[in-house]
Amino acid sequence: MRLPSYSVRVNSNAVREERDGQDGKDPRRWWILAVLCLSLLVLVVDNTVLNLAIPSLIRDLGATSADIQWIIDAYILVFAGLLLTAGSLSDRYGRRRFLIIGLVLFGGASAVAMAAQEPWQLIGARALMGVGGSFLMPSTLSILITVFDESERRKAIAAWSAVAMVGVIAGPTVGGFLLEHYWWGSVFLLNIPIAAVAVVAAVLLMPESRAPARPVDPVGALLATVGMGALVYVVIAAPRAGWTSVTGLAGTAVAIVALVGFVLWERRCEHPMLPLSLFGDRDFRGSSFSILLMSFGTGALLLMLTQYLQFVLGYKPLQAGLALLPYAVAAAVFNGVGAALGQRVSNRLLIATGLLVIAGGFAVLGLIGIDDGYGMLITGLMLMGVGGGLAGPAAYATLMGAVPPEHAGVGSALNDTMQQAGMALSVAVLGSVLAGVYTARMPDGAPAAARDSIGEALRLDDAGLAVTAKEAFVSAMSFGAWVGAAFTVAAGVLAFVLLRPRAVPVAELRREPVA
Repeated sequence: MRLPSYSVRVNSNAVREERDGQDGKDPRRWWILAVLCLSLLVLVVDNTVLNLAIPSLIRDLGATSADIQWIIDAYILVFAGLLLTAGSLSDRYGRRRFLIIGLVLFGGASAVAMAAQEPWQLIGARALMGVGGSFLMPSTLSILITVFDESERRKAIAAWSAVAMVGVIAGPTVGGFLLEHYWWGSVFLLNIPIAAVAVVAAVLLMPESRAPARPVDPVGALLATVGMGALVYVVIAAPRAGWTSVTGLAGTAVAIVALVGFVLWERRCEHPMLPLSLFGDRDFRGSSFSILLMSFGTGALLLMLTQYLQFVLGYKPLQAGLALLPYAVAAAVFNGVGAALGQRVSNRLLIATGLLVIAGGFAVLGLIGIDDGYGMLITGLMLMGVGGGLAGPAAYATLMGAVPPEHAGVGSALNDTMQQAGMALSVAVLGSVLAGVYTARMPDGAPAAARDSIGEALRLDDAGLAVTAKEAFVSAMSFGAWVGAAFTVAAGVLAFVLLRPRAVPVAELRREPVA
């Protein structure tokens, strides 16, 4: 789940783009926004479709629970590890250039994923997709920030963030159709034409955008990549191998040494890739750490829900995709409401209120029993959609408002890093905890495969065992929902305490004249 309100502060003497319109605005800016939204769509569609394909991967590829987790986590590991470096390099060498490179890599890796015959091959393809995603994602928001001025930026970011909701609709629906009529690899086919169209549109429509020339920070880039990669690897691998295992201890040591070294280096470097002074801004701290907590609470949500819809309720993939439609509609509608309210209500109030509404949705999911079915599920999801829409048009721009335009790429990457770190922690830690809850609820005499996976339990064609497995899974999902509620409440409280208690004055939304 992704968030975008906005009290965006812009240094008018920093990054400037070529403007062709008489009013100083690029007349192609709305077409550029369409390209950015299309580029974002390719990432959102892929992530939503992959969760829907989990039962097919278990059945057709023979993927184990560990394989499934690595198919998801391989992308997150590489993506999170490279984000800061890719964002910084895009500021230096060109954001459009990195956007195009990311689209080409992502589309090409999707073609490789389609041809996978073994789980390890799909894991490798997903890692390559992570490389493309790390180049692509920071460029979309940083280009938007530099193309649109204050008078239109709120509307543009609201439209950009609403694309995530379109992906929630389009991904599972189209992906569900493909899974019902074709093989699992066809879900990756969606990425290729979207990426191709976005590349052509970017070349034809989008001007290049970069920061004023400054030296590259290779030491900082290396330390950031190693540190974030090691951190995400630890949170993925340690829950299975054990935190005191050689893997857990070695990975933790590498992560600590690299990240501490990164901070020390950036503090003394004349041209740091990440200006650490950003963390001195209350708005930056409050929005970024709130996003981190919320991402942890919600990161494993789709992983649970798609399996619940298919394994517990017995929905086919297309039905499971359509079942999420009301949630996406609610989120998209209230995303616009949140953007409009942001002109009159403080970002702090919008973000905190939205997060508390999301927590209420989690609470509804936490009360679901084995016989409650779809009604309670969609009630909880619609509440979460409303909350996400209210908080969305506030969180991204609050964070980006603290970032100088010359660092727009690395600022966007830092925002994405917070989200991906939270999601990686969620999938790894909560995924392992939920698996443990499921196993604990299963009878000791059940086959080992059935105790590890509800998919395997249902394949044994034992009616009694199937009912027990469904009850165990619902218990695990309920536990996960209450954990999500707790972390989302914590994120809301943190946002309310740290963010500045002010509304956005209308004057701040007017474009400053360029000096």
